[in-house]
Amino acid sequence: MATGKSRRLLRIFGDDGKTVIIPMDHGVTSGPIQGLVDMQSTVDKLVAGGADAVVLHKGVAKNVDTKRLGLIIHVSASTKIGPDANWKVKVCGVEEAIRLGCDAVSIHVNLGADQEHEMLAELGKLADECDAWGVPLLAMMYPRGTKVGNEHDPQLVAHAARVGAELGADVIKTNYTGDPESFRKVVEGCPVPVIIAGGPKVDSTRSLLEMVYNAVKAGCAGVSIGRNVFQHENPAAITKALVGIVHKGLNVEEAIALLNKPDSP
Repeated sequence: MATGKSRRLLRIFGDDGKTVIIPMDHGVTSGPIQGLVDMQSTVDKLVAGGADAVVLHKGVAKNVDTKRLGLIIHVSASTKIGPDANWKVKVCGVEEAIRLGCDAVSIHVNLGADQEHEMLAELGKLADECDAWGVPLLAMMYPRGTKVGNEHDPQLVAHAARVGAELGADVIKTNYTGDPESFRKVVEGCPVPVIIAGGPKVDSTRSLLEMVYNAVKAGCAGVSIGRNVFQHENPAAITKALVGIVHKGLNVEEAIALLNKPDSP
């Protein structure tokens, strides 16, 4: 089944081993926020911008045409109004995700949360399940919880990334540490590809593109950015700019010029 994993990964990463993923699983955590009301319209814009894949929960995946995009089914969840938003519980299995046509599944684990041990147990079980079915596993690994002071601390981020790889994930999504030098150590300490999260909504498009450019320069394999794409005034254009940096090697100024071109989607 290793061939199944490699074939599915190619649909997400392509020949250059890089990827632009747009997570759109926020509806469980936060409800129908801006950008996630008309899911099909947003997906169509991501396709126009050249994204590689989207992350969806199973219910939305049943009702949205993802077209040529790779489909990653998110299998864990919590809501911001629950007793502990940092405790992610499993809500979908690999077999169910396969029936939906997934190319990969993803799980969210918060290191430092009160229920860290339960999330780690689920990660280990899910990795075995993914190996059995030949499905890639993306682990969203964050230092987050009562014991964590700074979620972007390089040592904590490196630890979180390494835990995901140690327990069987094929790809790690985690926080950017703020500079290429420290993030390079995160990448070097993780034996599987690392991609960065977008984090909270940024103040400017330039700051977003600078973060992505520096992360790629540090060796990351791409991005998984949600709110800063689907809540952007032009989701197709910002996606195209991200693709330019990740896949085409554009610098920040070139990406901004591409973003501002009149013929941008």
